[in-house]
Amino acid sequence: MTSAEEDYIKAIYQLTIEGMATVTTNAIAARMKTKPSSVTDMIKKLSERQFVSYKKYKGVSLTDSGTTFALSIIRRQRLWEVFLADKLDVSKDDVATLAEQLKHINNEQLTTKLDAFLGSPSIGFLGQSIPFKDGKFKRTAKKLLSDLSPNTKGVCVGVNDSSIAFLKFLNKKGIALGNTILVLDREEFDGSMKIEINTVEIQISEQIASNLVLEVTENE
Repeated sequence: MTSAEEDYIKAIYQLTIEGMATVTTNAIAARMKTKPSSVTDMIKKLSERQFVSYKKYKGVSLTDSGTTFALSIIRRQRLWEVFLADKLDVSKDDVATLAEQLKHINNEQLTTKLDAFLGSPSIGFLGQSIPFKDGKFKRTAKKLLSDLSPNTKGVCVGVNDSSIAFLKFLNKKGIALGNTILVLDREEFDGSMKIEINTVEIQISEQIASNLVLEVTENE
C-alpha cells in the first residue's frame, strides 16, 4: 500500500462520514487537490484491490475492508498526534504535519506499543475520537461544561461563542480545543466553576462554562 493510496482511502472515508453516501470523483479530486482523471486512475487500482466499490458515473464507496483500513490509518495518525504533542512537546503548528507523515508507518506491532505507551487514549490531540484496534470508538456525548457535575471530565471540542473577545479570554486562561477539563467544584449561588486543565486550577464564570462544549465519555 503506497502513501498515496492510503491518503485516498482516508479521504473517501472522511467524505463518507461528512454525509456523502456515495462519493463522487470530483469531490475526491477537490479533497486531494488533484485532477478528476488522476482520481479515476487511483480508484480503479483501489477497486482491483477490493478497497472500494466503483461504478462509472455513480461514484465510489468503501468496501468493508476499505473502511477497516481507513480506520487503521486514522488510528495511527491520531495516536502519533498525541505522542508528538504530549510526549515530545512538539508545537501545535507542527503536530498535524508530522503526524500526516508518520501515519504511513503501517506496522501493527509498533502501533500497539505506541497505544500502550500512551495509555490507550480514546480522544486525540484535537479532541477527535481515536478508533480502537477493532475499529470501534468509545461512546461519547457532547455537553456544555456548565452542565457537568464535580469530578466529571471531558475534552473541549468546541465553543458556542466565537467572538474575538471570548477567544482572547480562552487563550489568556490557557483553554484550548483538545484540552481535557476536570470539574473540581461548582458554586450553587452563581454557577461559577473551579476546573483543572493540565494540573492547573482555574476559576471560571457560568457564562464562560456555558459556552464551552465538551465531549464526555459515556458509561465509564
